[in-house]
Amino acid sequence: MLNKIYSVSPVFIQNMMLSMYGYYWKNRRFSGCFKNKLEKFRVHDNYSESEWHNYQTLELRKLLIHAFTTVPFYEKLYKKNGFELSDFEKFELEDLKKLPFLEKDELRKYGTSQLLSAKKEKGKFYFSSGSSGTPTSIYLSRKFHQTWSALYEVRVRNWSGVHYKMPRAMIGGRKVLSNSKTKKPFYRYNKAESQAYFSAYHISESTATDYVKGLFDSQSKYLVGYAMSIYLLAKSILKLELKTPKLKAVLTSSEKLTYKMRETIEEAFKCKVFDAYSGVEACGLISENNKGELLFSMDSGIMEVIDSKGKYVNNGEMGEVIATGFLNYDQPLIRYRIGDQVKIAKEQNNAMLKIDEIEGRVEDVIIGRNGQQMVRFHSVFINIPYLVMSQVIQLSLEEIIVKLVVEKSFDTNNEKLIKQRITSQLGGLSIIFEYVLEIERTKNGKFKAVISNLRNE
Repeated sequence: MLNKIYSVSPVFIQNMMLSMYGYYWKNRRFSGCFKNKLEKFRVHDNYSESEWHNYQTLELRKLLIHAFTTVPFYEKLYKKNGFELSDFEKFELEDLKKLPFLEKDELRKYGTSQLLSAKKEKGKFYFSSGSSGTPTSIYLSRKFHQTWSALYEVRVRNWSGVHYKMPRAMIGGRKVLSNSKTKKPFYRYNKAESQAYFSAYHISESTATDYVKGLFDSQSKYLVGYAMSIYLLAKSILKLELKTPKLKAVLTSSEKLTYKMRETIEEAFKCKVFDAYSGVEACGLISENNKGELLFSMDSGIMEVIDSKGKYVNNGEMGEVIATGFLNYDQPLIRYRIGDQVKIAKEQNNAMLKIDEIEGRVEDVIIGRNGQQMVRFHSVFINIPYLVMSQVIQLSLEEIIVKLVVEKSFDTNNEKLIKQRITSQLGGLSIIFEYVLEIERTKNGKFKAVISNLRNE
């Protein structure tokens, strides 16, 4: 109901509604235990390698005991694999590889039931279409959001020279503008958090001037958002030779940041780019410090990196991320196959684990008839019942294919909703739905959620 009211309201009413929503989130994130956690994470910044080892060992034992005694899924799984409670009381980090993986499909099936702790705090589910195309439901409490916000403040904002009280701009997946035909301004203002929220779905050369004007008008000190969306805006800024406000930093996330993308963004905004990686599951954080090093926050969890045979890779090698999160006791994710890859740095000269490259996934860009570019389809497939996996393929400016892997209860109403969401962002174009048993991977075994057969940079 609120979404319908928002979509038909004038801009000033939308700004008011967004500000009220912002006040809710400001209170949820930055009250309670936030300041206490903030100080603890800052202390951890100075931990030695041995201190990190001891810290992670104790945290892992606490997590496993909690999971075994309060989470039905893990109690059943670990007993089946021969583990008892006493095993976890003396568990070591090197023992972690003995535990079975948590597959993404298991999280999808049991995330709202058997994977929840009997002692969970009051919270709610947050849905993700997932970069792997598999939708998941993540349960997060108020305390978790305060803890994660403190970690993000220390390891992302502070490392890049900014803080949460500064005015900021955001380019994200939330649909703050009604549809593809919406006219400028291409952002809405959240006064409660001094945040200008720009649409990720309206970036083009014809709108770039208005995006830059919005940055000036909002007096934003830094820019946060999807790497590809910021890159597309930066390309238009350079092509049109637009003058941008003096920002302190650009913080990218959610997609692979290539060297070319970083170079283009830094040239357009005249400041340094800081990259980060986490995901809605929030069971690990990799972020960039002021030396340009990508470091894994070892108080966010444990990150194992394995090869195709399940063996740990050596320093300097690329492998699949297996994540164990320390911060969410309500829905613990232990040895979770998150679906992304990283390359561990060959030279480990920091107490925290150093990463050379976050592989993630480089998705193609879908282009609408009106020239609008769309790379993130999170808002299209989020919270669609009985959807297992999805893929979008663009054949031409007039036609796209949507491949779906679904359960039996999926019906035409769900298909209509997907079509409505796509056309609201890309305008009128032909959408062909294909129902398949599985979606084909690339030659190297990777899944691509978005594929374009058009030639575009």
